[in-house]
Order: sequence, then C-alpha cells, then structure tokens
Amino acid sequence: MYVAVKGGETAIDNAHRLLADRRRGDRGVADLGLDQIMQQLSLAVDRVMSEGALYDRELAALAIKQARGDMIEAIFLARAYRTTLPRFGYTRPVDTADMQVERRISACFKDLPGGQLLGPTFDYTHRLLDPGLAAGQAPETPAVRAPEQAGMMRVSDFLDQEGLLEPAPEEAAKPVPDDIARTPMIYPLDRDARLQALARGDEGFLLSMAYSTQRGYARSHPFAGEIRIGEVALELDVPELDFPAPLGRIQVTECQMVNQFQGSAKAPPQFTRGYGLVFGQAERKAMAMSLVDRSLRATELGEDLVAPAQDEEFVIAHADNVQATGFVEHLKLPHYVDFQSELDLVRRLRAETGAGDEAAQEDSE
Repeated sequence: MYVAVKGGETAIDNAHRLLADRRRGDRGVADLGLDQIMQQLSLAVDRVMSEGALYDRELAALAIKQARGDMIEAIFLARAYRTTLPRFGYTRPVDTADMQVERRISACFKDLPGGQLLGPTFDYTHRLLDPGLAAGQAPETPAVRAPEQAGMMRVSDFLDQEGLLEPAPEEAAKPVPDDIARTPMIYPLDRDARLQALARGDEGFLLSMAYSTQRGYARSHPFAGEIRIGEVALELDVPELDFPAPLGRIQVTECQMVNQFQGSAKAPPQFTRGYGLVFGQAERKAMAMSLVDRSLRATELGEDLVAPAQDEEFVIAHADNVQATGFVEHLKLPHYVDFQSELDLVRRLRAETGAGDEAAQEDSE
C-alpha cells in the first residue's frame, strides 16, 4: 500500500481509531464477548474456521469481532494468522465411519441402520422471524439429549456391497498429501489438492457453481447419499512413539453425493461419487463442495466439458474468497499515475479523430 498525499499516515491512524470506535458501538450496550460469539453465533464461527483453514473456535470468534461481522474479512484474518503457525506434521486420515454422530440423514434410503438423526437443523423450521428471540425469551431445553452414536455404517457402504457405487477414486501413494498452503497449485490438480481448495473455498461461489450443475450446466443428477455431522478423533504419528498420539476431537460435516453414470468402455453403469468434508456444522457448504467435486471429475469419467463448473482451473482459481477480495479491493488503492496515463491516451485518441472538437461544438450549441 502507498499513500501519495501529505499527512497520509496521520489520516490512516485516525481511520484505525474511527474503526475501533465503530466496532465498539454504543458504550451503553454491553461489549460482545468471544464466549457469546462462540456459543450463539456458532455457524459463523464454523464458516470462518473452514474457509480460514484453521480449527480454533476462539480465534475464529476473535476474527469475527475484529471484522465487525464481515465474514470474508474475518476469514482473511484467520488465514493470515495461520501463516504464522509452525507445522509439526500431518495427522492420520480421519475415519468418518467412527464419527460420534449428532446429525445424519440420507435422501436415498428411508430406513438406515442407526436411523435418521435430524439433529439441530433449520430444515423443518418456518422461515418466520421469532419476536421471542428479540424479547430474550429462553428456548425450551430438551428433556433428554440423545446420546451421540459412533460406528454408524455409511450409505456408501450399502451401495458398495452390491457393486452399484464406483470404488473410491484412488491416487498414486504419496509420502505426504499435497499442501496448498505451502506449495503453489499447478493444474491439473491431484484430487487431494483439489478437495483442499474446495474445502476452504467461498461458500457462496461454490453454492452458485453447484446450483448451475443442477440447472443443466453439466451432466448431473445428484442424490444426497448421506450427510453427517459429528466429532472425529485426530491422531498424530510421532517418531518417538510406537503408537499414534491422540490430539483430541474436532467437529466436521461430511457429505457424499451419488450421481447417475451411464458407464463407459472402462466401467459398467453405476453411481459415481462427489465428496465434501468441512470443519464444523456447515452442511450447505459440504453439499455444494460435493456437487462441484463431482462435476470437476468430468474428464476423469470421460464426460464432455460443457459447463463452467466442469472447468477445474476456472472453479479453483475463482473459489478462494481471500484472493478474490484482495484483487477486487486493491482497486480502492491509489491508481493516480495509471489513470492519468489512460486519461492522456483517451484525450489524444479523441483529438486524433476529431471527437474532442465535435463534443466542444455540441456543448457550445
């Protein structure tokens, strides 16, 4: 950033102080605590953690408060802080089949072993404003909280048993997975890198891309095979230990979409997969991610590329809201010299074509 006017540093300092004042708001209103944000704005916290690629609820809540509720600015803050952290290693792949499930639904099968678990969801609520919340009325507390369940068989396992679902896409074994936070992305991407980019991509952009596939801008007829929300255990292999070290548990949302596939010379007719896995409770993001993941497998599955959602470079290069924000908002910075050169060029071109004289004559008339 540069400032081309005198007194610029003082002006910026004053802008910072004004921002802090507006962030605090009316001093007669109690200051918003991080615990309140974590507990009562938990879905906003989950989005910041997911797109900021940093699982820390307190830091996400701090970012939301500092950004005055601007979610993309909060994600930017979390992402920037993440770059300062040391990297100790990579955890073992989590096994979502052992998830302690809080919510688990399927649009493919009514009767599932373990049942459909509705969990906390807006799906069955009326989209009407609740005056009781404004009045501070306490919600009813469930008489008995359903125990979390682990080891629930996944819907994809049912289809696998009959050979109706393609095997999970396999890639060449790697010592460590790609890490898009440390190495630049080179197209075409391996699927692990692509899923990382989608997992921290902007929810709104991915939702638009997913919606486009459902409206016919790709060959897609999806079914929500399973959506589950719950906690998974993290384990880290430590060279000094002969067993994996448990690090704790995190909440994630997983979505597996199944899509029709007519078959090819290499594969029989079967269902194909789209996959989404994100931090926290964020099923709309996980669903959009899984739909876009499936559409980006068009080349792999021998499908024609006919839609933007099937173009890997288009989708991945534009999905990151931090990069998009930086490129759009840099237009707010001074471009005086650039504009003056463009202005001189336009004036010269108008003079050469006589447009300037004609405009002056019209003004005089």
